[in-house]
Amino acid sequence: QVQLVESGGGSVQAGGSLRLSCTASGLTYTPYCLAWFRQTPGKEREGVACIDRDASTTYADSVMGRFLISQDNNKNTLYLQMNNLKPEDTAMYYCSSRGGRFWCGGGWDSVSLYDDWGQGTQVTVSS
Repeated sequence: QVQLVESGGGSVQAGGSLRLSCTASGLTYTPYCLAWFRQTPGKEREGVACIDRDASTTYADSVMGRFLISQDNNKNTLYLQMNNLKPEDTAMYYCSSRGGRFWCGGGWDSVSLYDDWGQGTQVTVSS
């Protein structure tokens, strides 16, 4: 059974930092790309960052220069370092994985592209 388990969420003040982790188990494929998404109530899930097998990364404009996506293949873990957090970063954050051939280029932030999802971890940023 595939499991993606996020952790590291919490409550911080604006300007603070958090590091999210996503540990994968039971995958029957080697992911071509891994991504972080976020969602707030009443809004669509939006892409935050993507990393692919070539270690190429792509970021949403809203987090460029503040967030850093990385992975530790030995630990089957995906990370999202979030710095200089803003109240508008408040959301449930999800990690996702795609097994089919794809690199983090155009269309990387399409929800339908990904095969597996975690249950989410809440991030709350207060002003």
